[in-house]
Amino acid sequence: MPSIFSYQSSEIDWCENNFVRSPIIAEYYNTISNVCFFILSAALLHLNRQYCQQRTVPMYFISGLLLCVGIFSMYFHMTLSYVGQLLDELSILWTLAVAYSFWYPRAHFPRCIKSRKQFYWLGGVTTVITTLMSFIKPSINAYALNCIAFHLLYVTWRELKKCNDQRVHRMAKAMVVWWVLAITSWLSDRWLCWLCQAINFPYFHSFWHVLIAVSLLYCFPLVMYFDVTYEMPTFKPKLGYWPSDSWPIVVPYIALEEPHKQC
Repeated sequence: MPSIFSYQSSEIDWCENNFVRSPIIAEYYNTISNVCFFILSAALLHLNRQYCQQRTVPMYFISGLLLCVGIFSMYFHMTLSYVGQLLDELSILWTLAVAYSFWYPRAHFPRCIKSRKQFYWLGGVTTVITTLMSFIKPSINAYALNCIAFHLLYVTWRELKKCNDQRVHRMAKAMVVWWVLAITSWLSDRWLCWLCQAINFPYFHSFWHVLIAVSLLYCFPLVMYFDVTYEMPTFKPKLGYWPSDSWPIVVPYIALEEPHKQC
């Protein structure tokens, strides 16, 4: 009986293994593409310095967890082991849980939740239960994690209805476009193996890593923008772009201004 640490002990049916060429080539790109999560972690701290000064704990927590996501995903794709799969997926789950706990708008709390502390407890208990359930059928974990994106999109839509800043709306649209490209790559790797074989292109999963990281570069400033609106009434959030607004390809960030003016 193979060890849970053994190479390819994960239950996932990897499309790359069906190629005549060595699957090691595809997994090499799947592994190194996780470097984008290290870049994402550093970029969030560097570009959003003003926000980080006011919300130090959430920013360093999330940045640290993003590093864990990159490290465990690299380990998974180097080994394709059962343990690697769980470390990869659970690091994503806990990153989402911490982000929800810190940044989920109070306006969307369940009616039974009266404070952020109670919401922490709700998120913690839910995440622990979900963690235990992830061992039951690991092959569906990735699908469940991706479904959380639909709830995030729903909350974003509700917040945008109350916001008149067109720069924020454009950033949200860009986030959705990058997410659609990312999830298309992920689904292609899972369900269109015959197409990958026909075009001899087993690299859709590595594209998923890069594209979802780019999507998060737009998602996090959007979340921070709404967090400032709700939780930091002495400041007004301002959306900026690095290196400058005139560049064709830019990275958004949040700056803080006084006084606060409701969006």
